[in-house]
Amino acid sequence: MSSSRKDHLGASSSEPLPVIIVGNGPSGICLSYLLSGYTPYVKPDAVHPHPLLQRKLTEAPGVSILDQDLDYLSEGLEGRSQSPVALLFDALLRPDTDFGGNMKSVLTWKHQEEHAIPHVVLGRNLPGGAWHSIEGSMVTLSQGQWMGLPDLEVKDWMQKKRRGLRNSRATAGDIAHYYRDYVVKKGLGHNFVSGAVVTAVEWGTPNPNSCGAQDSSPLFQVSGFLSRDQGRQPFSLWARNVVLATGTFDSPARLGIPGEALPFIHHELSALEAATRVGALTPASDPVLIIGAGLSAADAVLYARHYNIPVIHAFRRAVDDPGLVFNQLPKMLYPEYHKVHQMMREQSILSPSPYEGYRSLPGHRLLCFKEDCQAVFQDLKGVEKVFEVSLVLVLIGSHPDLSFLPGAGADFAVDPDQPLSTKRNPIDVDPFTYQSTRQEGLYAMGPLAGDNFVRFVQGGALAVASSLLRKETRKPP
Repeated sequence: MSSSRKDHLGASSSEPLPVIIVGNGPSGICLSYLLSGYTPYVKPDAVHPHPLLQRKLTEAPGVSILDQDLDYLSEGLEGRSQSPVALLFDALLRPDTDFGGNMKSVLTWKHQEEHAIPHVVLGRNLPGGAWHSIEGSMVTLSQGQWMGLPDLEVKDWMQKKRRGLRNSRATAGDIAHYYRDYVVKKGLGHNFVSGAVVTAVEWGTPNPNSCGAQDSSPLFQVSGFLSRDQGRQPFSLWARNVVLATGTFDSPARLGIPGEALPFIHHELSALEAATRVGALTPASDPVLIIGAGLSAADAVLYARHYNIPVIHAFRRAVDDPGLVFNQLPKMLYPEYHKVHQMMREQSILSPSPYEGYRSLPGHRLLCFKEDCQAVFQDLKGVEKVFEVSLVLVLIGSHPDLSFLPGAGADFAVDPDQPLSTKRNPIDVDPFTYQSTRQEGLYAMGPLAGDNFVRFVQGGALAVASSLLRKETRKPP
């Protein structure tokens, strides 16, 4: 951490910052890049394959994308995101990727210090966020090129590191390393504070003597502590704007059934890795019970199968449910996930196994866990079944941890009466600024705003940066 950032965090009284970003994953990194004066322009000789977008881009030659009307530019674009600005930025960075092309970005980047906005990025982990918590050999869901951030393609970075993409995809370990490297290569490190745990974000009109404020405008107070070898170091910062970019991996979802707190029940894939590493799980062990029908559960199945550890795989949904993620993935790009899906379909506990060491329990409901490493299920006919297991992984999703906000952030959701959910009930933001519709100066991006893929979180960064630049320009001297 730089000395300037130590000063910021070590003092409870200081001049308010223009921006504090909570979260240092891909969303926070991309926003820091844009707020550090890196400004996107359309290359003078670029021709975009989308004719309507190409016509609009020629209407303002020499004007940065940040200074243009994002609503106007994104109108008429279609793709795999519901966010118009996400589609716009993705189309500028990867013009024909959805059609199998590899056309270069139509953007060029200029570093313009006069456009920089002072900011701090607070993160629990190293830059890259939750990517540092994922088992390093796991292959990313998205193609490797879609994991990249502006002006440093993943494939170029990996070539210099003498690594290669597997089936056009990268490992989680490589991507975590790429994000850390990106912060260094782009000179962003002085903005980042790792090991920072935010415990409260509050807003109001402060006493001018307490934070150096020269006016009575409402400010945000961001409080927390730095986790250091010597203990916890508290901090308290004031800011005119706060951007929430914490992602969704903070709080694993739970079943809420009796026995779920028993020591052999876990909610993270890392528990399987750790048990395998120390030899607590072997091919001779009782089966590992994996609960869930998503990609995390599939990763756990693949990991266990790699080490020949027996598996019971339980899930409540039907194998052919169109909402099941496996039914939405192209087979050519994701052969290993389709293999798991095939196993789920072809192997139930009631029939002889075509896959040695694997059993599936489709449509089963888990009733409880017992202390002697037993799991009690109910099948579709209401019959109870008991299975001896060695370890249980409950991998049924996760929730964002916004406990540092009043009401844990529920008041800011699209439907305040329902639990906050990154997929079903995200934070309600303006689609072209990503500012909360209920609190001026509070922004949300990435999964919190409904953008769940790295490829599309960058549009949120573009929207937030554009909005903040306009605010700073309007701010009286």
